[in-house]
Amino acid sequence: MRRLQVIQRSVVREMACLGREFQAEGDVVRGPGTTAVAVREHLGQGGGHVDLGYVLRIGEGGGPVVWDCAAGLGRTEEEQLQNAVRMWRTTTASAVVEMLERRGVHGDHVAPGAAGGVAGWHAVQGPACVFGFRSGPLGDWVAEHQLLPAVAEVVLPHLSDPVLNGVKFFFGGRSGDEVAEVRVNGEPVAAASAALRRLSWPRGERLAWARCFVLLAADPLSLRGAEGGAEPADAAVGGRRAAAGALLRRWRER
Repeated sequence: MRRLQVIQRSVVREMACLGREFQAEGDVVRGPGTTAVAVREHLGQGGGHVDLGYVLRIGEGGGPVVWDCAAGLGRTEEEQLQNAVRMWRTTTASAVVEMLERRGVHGDHVAPGAAGGVAGWHAVQGPACVFGFRSGPLGDWVAEHQLLPAVAEVVLPHLSDPVLNGVKFFFGGRSGDEVAEVRVNGEPVAAASAALRRLSWPRGERLAWARCFVLLAADPLSLRGAEGGAEPADAAVGGRRAAAGALLRRWRER
C-alpha cells in the first residue's frame, strides 16, 4: 500500500460528497478551476496521520492554502488514513467549500461585527465532528456553544496570512485524561489551547472527542473565482504539472 495513493483516492471520494470533482495528478489532487489538495508527508510518519492543504490558486506562489492535519482510527493503516481524510472533509474541506459557495449548505457564517465573530474577519465554521464512546453529551455541548469568541483575543496575533487563516479546535478525552488544542494555520497556540481547556465542555468517564474548524477571511468575495472559469487555452497539462511541482517543492521545504 502506498500511503499517497490511499490518501489521494480518499480525497477524490470525499470531495465528491461535497459535489466537487477532483482527480489525482502527480503529487496533488486537482479540483475545479485553480483549486487542488496537496499532501504533505513527514519522514517516519505512519499510522493515520495526514497533512492536507486545500489550495485555492495553484500556480500562484503566494496564493491561499488552508493547511490542516487530521488523524483517523481504524484496524489498518489504510482504514486510519481513509477515516482521517473523511474527518478532514467533514470539518475543514466543508468550511472551504462553504467559503467559496456562500450558500449556508456546508457551514455557518459569522460576519466581522456579529456576536461570536472576530473583528476584521469573516468567519465560516464547518460541521463539527464528535466521536468516541457515549459522545452525545459532548456533541450537545458543541452544538450549543461558540468556540471562537473564547479564543479570539489570543488568536488574533497569530493570523499571519492577510487573506485567509484556519483555526482548528480539538478537545475531549475523559475526566483526568483530557486534551484541548487550538491550532492556527497548523501551528499550536498555547494560550488559545489553555482558554479552550477552561471551557465547561463535559468530561465523562469514556473517551470522546470533538473537532471543529473555522476559516477567517479578510474578504471572502475575493476568493469566489477559485473554482470558476476555464483555464487559458494555452495552459497545457504539462504546464499545470510543472506549477504543481514547484508548489510542492516549496511546501516540502517548510
